[in-house]
Amino acid sequence: MLTRTEGIVLKSFPFGEADLIVTYLTRDYGLLSVFAKSPRKIKSRFGSSLEPLTYSKISFLGKEDANLPRLTQSDIIKAFHVLRDELKCFLSISEMLEMSIRFLPEKEPNFKAFKLLLNTLMRLESDCSNKLYYLYYKIRFLEITGYLPKFDACGRCGANGNGNRHFYVSHGSIMCKRCIDNREDSIIMTEGILKFYKSLLKWSLSNINRIRAPEYFISEVNNIINSHIAYIAGPQKSFNFIRMLT
Repeated sequence: MLTRTEGIVLKSFPFGEADLIVTYLTRDYGLLSVFAKSPRKIKSRFGSSLEPLTYSKISFLGKEDANLPRLTQSDIIKAFHVLRDELKCFLSISEMLEMSIRFLPEKEPNFKAFKLLLNTLMRLESDCSNKLYYLYYKIRFLEITGYLPKFDACGRCGANGNGNRHFYVSHGSIMCKRCIDNREDSIIMTEGILKFYKSLLKWSLSNINRIRAPEYFISEVNNIINSHIAYIAGPQKSFNFIRMLT
């Protein structure tokens, strides 16, 4: 059965001498890996449409339960080549792509995650040096997928979190004094950092370019979020950028 949708290339890697396995975040089918026949040949009909970040209309052939459908068509809607060509930006964006690969289940529709990635790439195209975009994306993605850390109440007993600023990465939450295990390391959050984080949850992507946040706030919240992501992602924390550039 031939199926059509739109997708953003997250990564690709060689399969045999001339073929590729391409992983997309799609509008209708969530995370999807497909088999692309001979795209590495000079006269491939796919052209540059299988490069990471490329947003395309795609068609693939296979039954609904097929492990690896075959890609039959890929027509570029937007290439995002500027983001791909700027190495520093691409490395930061790769963290976003990795989150989709790690935390989204295969073939489970998630339009919110797709829309968040697409809209964020659109914004980054005009200002990829703005660190707030990357931080905002991580927080919104965690919220969409149900992995958002808990800062408003104790993660164990549910006690109100007012005045409690100790975040425990192993619990993904702040903890009250009654539930704290002194043997575990915590991250102390200032009142300013907490307020900044809560403000991020209220902002929309379209407002990010108007916000002038202290560099310290962005760095501190980013470190906390990265520690949380690394913990829930498991032991394989590094990312193979060489593979994404294939």
